[in-house]
Amino acid sequence: MKAVLHKAATRWQVNHGWLEAKHSFSFANYYNPERMHFGVLRVLNDDKIAPARGFGTHPHDNMEIISILLEGDLEHKDNMSNGTIIKQGDVQVMSAGSGITHSEFNANKDRNVKLLQIWLFPNKTKCPP
Repeated sequence: MKAVLHKAATRWQVNHGWLEAKHSFSFANYYNPERMHFGVLRVLNDDKIAPARGFGTHPHDNMEIISILLEGDLEHKDNMSNGTIIKQGDVQVMSAGSGITHSEFNANKDRNVKLLQIWLFPNKTKCPP
């Protein structure tokens, strides 16, 4: 695989008020056929989430999802009875497998959460989450 340079200034930026995000690859409402993924790397998002805000319950399947907390605390809950606060400096790895639903919210009432979210295509699909 050859090296490809995507300069930070070329990332798609979106501001939803409660969420500021920078997308390196096509994601959500951003579509760029030249930036769909890079090998197994599907998503590389740099997110900032406002206090007490976040992503309501939503599904994933057949994806490895890595969240790296740069600042603040993120509350994770899923349909497998897992729930935790991911703290600054922590790394969470979630194997969505055949399907999982989860939510992610800024656990702080007074400061933003900053995180990197990385999605990887798994080498096997339909595995248990």
